[in-house]
This record gives sequence, C-alpha cells and structure tokens, in this order.
Amino acid sequence: MWTNGSLFFWCHKKGNKDYMEESSRIEDAVIRSLDSLKCRYEWIPVHPDYADTISFCNKYGYDLDHSGNTLLIISKRGEKKYSACIVKGSDKLDVNKKVKSLMEVKRLSFASPVETNGITGMIIGGVTPYGLPSSIPIYIDDKIMLLDYVILGAGSRSAKIRVAPESLLKIPTATVVAGLSLD
Repeated sequence: MWTNGSLFFWCHKKGNKDYMEESSRIEDAVIRSLDSLKCRYEWIPVHPDYADTISFCNKYGYDLDHSGNTLLIISKRGEKKYSACIVKGSDKLDVNKKVKSLMEVKRLSFASPVETNGITGMIIGGVTPYGLPSSIPIYIDDKIMLLDYVILGAGSRSAKIRVAPESLLKIPTATVVAGLSLD
C-alpha cells in the first residue's frame, strides 16, 4: 500500500541524481506552461521534506488558507475518467457528491501517488494544474477565487508557485465550481 509520501521516499534518496533530474524536468514543464499562458508567478524553493501543505505552511510561515491543494481524482468503474480539483489547504474536497456529479461517475477515488505520477508526471506534494494533460478537466473551488493569491505545487516536491487565482482561468480546461469544498 502506497502512502502519501511513499513514491517520494521510494524515488528520493539524499543526492539521488535520478530524482534531481526528474524534478528538474517536471519543473521545467510547469514553467513552460506558466510562461505560455503568460501567468505572473513567484517561484518558491522548498525542501522536499516540507512539500506537503501543512508542513510547508508551518515551516515557511505561509497561511494555510492561501495554499491550494491540487488533487487528482480517478473513476473506479468503466472507462477511466480523471479530473483535477483545487481546494484551499484548509478545506476538504466534496468528492462523494460534487465531484461524482461533475465527473458523471458512480465510483471514484483519489489517485494513488503512482497513478498520479504516471498520469501527470508530477509527484504528490507538488501536483499543480499547470502542465497537466489537456484531457483532464480542472475544477477550482470558488473560494480560491476570493483570495488575493494562492500557493500551489510546482510539479515536484522541491518548489511551490504563488499566483493570482485569476491566472488559473487561463488554463483552457479550468472551471470554477461553487461548493467544490465542504463547509
């Protein structure tokens, strides 16, 4: 059974050249996506041990309410369907009602770290909507759009990006959804 950080620990050993090359490749793709969409962003280097949202906020002094989690959701029956959902780090995704309805499926779950990496090329703790395959719809909780900025993953566990929420709407597959998170 893979846990949240298992893929990271499996592929990352101190000084592991393969991990460093993979992180660099992922981050380059995310930067190309941001630049092609003409998004303004701040690149925030992060120690990989502090990439998970709560650890990141505690270590670097950012507000959890200004951090966004990008979660990959996968259908469990029939034709495979995927979506990426963005909610505030302090909120929970309404996966059982709202996301099921949006994806028009009966059974779904959070993608495992291995599935996430295989589908997106990204690593848990760093998943971002920038650079996702164009076949994946992106659902943004409407609460994100009320923020003056949001901190998101940068594809790997080695960085985060700070963007204006409006820049998310430059992604062609992005849609703002009221009530995507639970109150």
